[in-house]
Amino acid sequence: MNLKTMILLLILLASFTSCNTKNNDKNPEKINNPNIILISADDLGWSDIGCYGSEVQTPNIDKLAEGGMRFTHFHNTSKCFPSRACLLTGVYAQQNGYAKNFKEPLTNAVTLGEVLRTAGYRTLWSGKHHGLENPVTRGFDRYYGLKDGACNYFNPGDQRPGEGMPARKGKPGNKTVRSWCIDSVLYNPYTPEERDFYTTDYFTKYAVNWLEEYKNEEKPFFLYLAYTAPHDPLMAWPEDIAKYKGKYDAGYESIRKARYKKQLDIGLIDETYILSNATYQNWDELDDSVRIAEIRKMEVYAAMIDRLDQNIGIVLAKLKEIGKDENTLILFVSDNGASAEMVRIDDDYGEIGSMTRWTSLGGDWANVGNTPFRFFKNFSYEGGINTPLIAYWPNKIESKTYSEFPGHFIDFMATFVDLTGAEYPVEFNNQNITPMQGQSLLPVFLGENKQREKSIFWEWQDGQAVYFNSFKIVKEGLENPWELYNLESDPTETNNLSTQNPKKVKELEKLFMEWKTGLPVL
Repeated sequence: MNLKTMILLLILLASFTSCNTKNNDKNPEKINNPNIILISADDLGWSDIGCYGSEVQTPNIDKLAEGGMRFTHFHNTSKCFPSRACLLTGVYAQQNGYAKNFKEPLTNAVTLGEVLRTAGYRTLWSGKHHGLENPVTRGFDRYYGLKDGACNYFNPGDQRPGEGMPARKGKPGNKTVRSWCIDSVLYNPYTPEERDFYTTDYFTKYAVNWLEEYKNEEKPFFLYLAYTAPHDPLMAWPEDIAKYKGKYDAGYESIRKARYKKQLDIGLIDETYILSNATYQNWDELDDSVRIAEIRKMEVYAAMIDRLDQNIGIVLAKLKEIGKDENTLILFVSDNGASAEMVRIDDDYGEIGSMTRWTSLGGDWANVGNTPFRFFKNFSYEGGINTPLIAYWPNKIESKTYSEFPGHFIDFMATFVDLTGAEYPVEFNNQNITPMQGQSLLPVFLGENKQREKSIFWEWQDGQAVYFNSFKIVKEGLENPWELYNLESDPTETNNLSTQNPKKVKELEKLFMEWKTGLPVL
């Protein structure tokens, strides 16, 4: 080979390398895999954070929203454990054994940890599981947290010397014991020695300790940070509660209208989002004692969300400290809408917000939390299933953007496989694995106008729903007729079109029945 030919080849090679580098800038799945942090709140209403309309101080979450993308049509299942099972496996809870309870192993499914390990990820999980298996047996290198669904924030276990009895669900003398895991060790109950223990704080503490421990690894990490806040019991640090003293004295209507106005003002929603009819009581007609309790509940609830945001700020600061903030995809969601469930415990005592009293938010404030939608957790209407989704990825996701892409928790698995090149198996642990049910969000993150290709299905208790191509049928009560809504023109489900368009109802009902027929017998 003569010198002239060699020079020409070198020029061509340099040009090819430069071209590939430019292409890689547009296709992050081809570059070094990013770190991934998936943050889940618990029973957080659609309007409960600042960047979705709230008056609660959430500057760190708001920073992620301002620097990234906010979704307005993203969905969970309306209930904690099936939502988390969908998020974790990329298939419906009806396909992995978690449609009705969480007392069995995940079946015919693989977890995000198991899949991302095939792409060389360090897999970390801190927080709530709401499942049977210890996550370290399902693909996670480290796990710290509550294996059950809800617990006392200040002490999940037995009474400690010098303290009151921690409030727990159940009848006197027969309280429910909550399971807790630290890596492979199961605690039942878990009584922390640390007197500064608060679940939100300690989930973060373990997460940032792991980030420090593994900071020099070349492999990327996946951190699933699954908080329990602001799920009941309503418990918060006094200094956080004090920040909201007097903030809710004006009552439900005042706060709900202010949130709706803010949503419009910041461009999160437009005039198609008609504010649904309120379902709360008349504030002025409440007894003084009831009104005082309602104010206190919301002050504590806000404080819990505030503390959640503070802890997210600690994680963000740690990322920056270890130099991993520029190539980390951060996602924030809630596992269902604000909750109207009420837990009543006979032997509770003490002030609302304290360790010795289990208090629930209730339906009136939950109606405010889900502004502008109808209904709550456990319902298949948008108030139960529509979650905030914030996607933040510096220099990849455009800042201050909104997306109307209709998504679901099942989409996370497809997204991460698309992003990392991880292997999603056909068989695993001697089980046939259900194919991924979701659609990758990566094109949406990168600003491409992708349409939803697949239908989305819901079924929890007496609620059922199907979404496809802007239309949704939904009902609450298996004997009730389907209602039909065009979510593109009526996202708050205020105009039932079922009598005007029975053909569309039949079309979507057929999709639902085909989905039901194809489900495994578990």
